[in-house]
Amino acid sequence: MKAFKFFLLASVLLTNAAFAHEIKIGKLVIHHPYIRQPIGSAKVAGAYTKIDNTGTEDDTLIKATIDGVDSVEIHDMKMQGDVMKMSEMTEGLLIPAGKSVELKPKSSHFMISGMKSPFIENETVKGTFTFAKAGTVAVDFEVIAPDADAHVH
Repeated sequence: MKAFKFFLLASVLLTNAAFAHEIKIGKLVIHHPYIRQPIGSAKVAGAYTKIDNTGTEDDTLIKATIDGVDSVEIHDMKMQGDVMKMSEMTEGLLIPAGKSVELKPKSSHFMISGMKSPFIENETVKGTFTFAKAGTVAVDFEVIAPDADAHVH
């Protein structure tokens, strides 16, 4: 019986660790990068994460890469009147000192285009983030269902 309880506890802990991963680089903490699985045969998708800057200096996310795609752009979405407008953030995304920035649906996000093969739910896709001060770090994106709530991960 003790062995079963240990196995059950270990399974829960490993499952939670797999879905709630963090990546640290310098004073930045990147929380659970994920990609929403594209619907149908779409060659575009959105990717998201949360970045905490625990330092005393601002940093800027200037570039992201994702394996198996032609392009990853950092985008912002804002309402202009009754229309949602999306635009590339060509100067990067500021991560202010002591603050958190969340890239999420209907807000700042990564716009992925030119996928060479479909991303499938529960798959892990490799990528990188490049920051102006902290440098470049490898990240793993979890692919979630198109309608999944990323906060459950």
